[in-house]
Amino acid sequence: MDTRNVRRRGRADDLEELMIEDVRDMKPSRSTDSFHWDIWLLMTVQNWVFDFGRPIAALMFPAEWFPMHLPSVGDYFHMLYNLVTPFCILKLFERSHTKTSSTFRNLCVIIFVMGASIHLVGDSINHRLVNLGYKLHLSVRDNPMMQSLQPRGLVDSFVLLYNYDEVIGHLMWYIPFFICLFLYYAGCFLGYGSVERQSQSISWWILTIFSGVYYWYLVTEGQIFVVYFITFIAMLGYMIFKKTKQNSRLDANGLFLLYSFALCFVLVIIWVMYLWNDEALRLKYPGLLYIPEPWSYYTLYIRK
Repeated sequence: MDTRNVRRRGRADDLEELMIEDVRDMKPSRSTDSFHWDIWLLMTVQNWVFDFGRPIAALMFPAEWFPMHLPSVGDYFHMLYNLVTPFCILKLFERSHTKTSSTFRNLCVIIFVMGASIHLVGDSINHRLVNLGYKLHLSVRDNPMMQSLQPRGLVDSFVLLYNYDEVIGHLMWYIPFFICLFLYYAGCFLGYGSVERQSQSISWWILTIFSGVYYWYLVTEGQIFVVYFITFIAMLGYMIFKKTKQNSRLDANGLFLLYSFALCFVLVIIWVMYLWNDEALRLKYPGLLYIPEPWSYYTLYIRK
């Protein structure tokens, strides 16, 4: 027997077994560009109901059902939003193609919940003030009910409440929220040959429109255009980088986020152009970065 042939066969067999084991360890690549309908639909619906619909529900339900010293229906909506949104974000991270640091993303979710909870308290009191005649299109000190408030030191307390509601709460709420969306978006890129190209359905486009309109409300009412715009530019820049340097393209989930943000940008521009020469709103929103809040417009022109 030729020992050299045996040795060669042994080496070939070992190499073949090693290749088989490597193939077994590889995760099968996805053959379709799947869209996370369950998560995005839940997130969009709860955004419209629990966030956008929160102040509307507070106005629609009879005041005697929710006394001033107890949480209103809008407060309960806000509580549900604070639960459902982090759940959706965490589920998105679970399905991401790339895994980010669990410590960092959990820290972002914790800060998000803290900021949204701070906003819950401030917004609850703010809507009760509206029912008592508070004007949202005026600053705290310029409101008639604040000018007659005694002692005068109480006005500073309401200014502090406003800062917790509209500044601190919003920044702690939205900065980690947009960071989470960008981190997920960064994992939505796949090679051109790794997935089957699919045209998006009409229902996908409808959901994208609803999502984009909600982000318009979020950016204008939350006064977070700078945070949103930085995120949007980062998304565009990262997409260009991945396409030119790594020959990658967005999957359906990444396109959903990008198109929603793009529609939001167009709607913000239209909104600002429509109210650009409004003298009353200019008093509350001076300067070049002029983006009025929809509810300020409501209390000024619609509510009787």
